Amino acid sequence: MQSEVTVKQLSLYDTDYQLWLNQTVAQLKAQDLSQVDLENLIEEIESLGRSERHAISSYLMRLCEHLLKIKYWKSEREMCLRGWKREVINFRLQIQEELEDSPSLRSFLQDIFAKQYKNGRKLFLNASDLEAKLIPETPDFTLEQALDEDWLPWQPE
Repeated sequence: MQSEVTVKQLSLYDTDYQLWLNQTVAQLKAQDLSQVDLENLIEEIESLGRSERHAISSYLMRLCEHLLKIKYWKSEREMCLRGWKREVINFRLQIQEELEDSPSLRSFLQDIFAKQYKNGRKLFLNASDLEAKLIPETPDFTLEQALDEDWLPWQPE
């Protein structure tokens, strides 16, 4: 008894992504839609949106982590404050760049703020070894404050 083996022919997308990309752009510019690999093009466009959301989500989590470090990690503050502030600036700038490219992500940020605060809190607690009960489970600052370049959760006396 002979079994039939179906061999899927690899597409240009599978064998040379950059060439596929260049070819697809050329086809779109020429409005030659009959030859466009729509299945892979749709997949690529969908993944772009996921990548943007993932990036801005990660930046927000790390921003929250560093704001918590500044506010609550007193034993390390004197030695690390400068670096933490630099990281806060970096994450704010990264978020701002994402929002400039895709302003509609602002509502996404609001939707994920509580979740990314919790994730940032977990990272902070792991790094600091402080007791979890000392750190609020819900944000004690707003998203607007977190993104405000002039705001920090702690100021020297």
